[in-house]
Amino acid sequence: MQSHPPSSSNSPTRYRLIVAESAEDLARQTAQAIASALDLVLAERDRAQIALAGGETPRATYRQLGQQHLPWDRVDVLLGDERWVSSSDPSSNARMLRETLMAEAPGSHACLHPVPTELSSPQEGAEAYAALVQQLCGGTPPALDLVLLGLGDDGHTASLFPGTAAPTITDRAVTLGEGKGLPRVTLTAPTLSAARRVLFLVSGAGKVQALQRLLDPLESPERTPAKLVQPADEVMILADRDAAAGLQR
Repeated sequence: MQSHPPSSSNSPTRYRLIVAESAEDLARQTAQAIASALDLVLAERDRAQIALAGGETPRATYRQLGQQHLPWDRVDVLLGDERWVSSSDPSSNARMLRETLMAEAPGSHACLHPVPTELSSPQEGAEAYAALVQQLCGGTPPALDLVLLGLGDDGHTASLFPGTAAPTITDRAVTLGEGKGLPRVTLTAPTLSAARRVLFLVSGAGKVQALQRLLDPLESPERTPAKLVQPADEVMILADRDAAAGLQR
């Protein structure tokens, strides 16, 4: 376990790196971290709002998370981003959550709020999702209780891809993204940063450079948009040994 404190006032984000011994250990530790955070929130408030990452990496985490005995009917599950595809499409993040976190009880009792990709355009979908996030979370920007993010090998997180407009959007909660040839709907950097708890889940040797850049206080957010996520509390990074190669002492 390592802490990477900021080296300058321009880089206030504090990171805590936890390295798991195996894929199974990574999924277990991440599921437990999310469940513990939910426990704390639900001990104080009636409902909790979390935003989860898509992609392949978190599948095992979500299967384990869905087995945690929590009052899932009091948990609103949102998405950090979504591809503009049908909810039945194999690349749909909402479908992936239904197949993992919500595949069986008790996780099946969670309240999933998918991006409304059945609307006529990504712009309409982004506006509708922004209204939903605002309604559930309140605040400007809306404050989620927890956000789980991935990290792309190019330094993107959610659908904040380098070289696109999405990372620069700061005046709304949700915006349009573009990545790997598909339009997307994504939470913006201010919304991700407003979360009370931020976790990154990073796996695989292909992420070594991106993770090093994320932890580098001198790295440019233009090149590595994941650095735009700057919550008040420290950011927990859960990584496997392949992704963390070269970072451990």
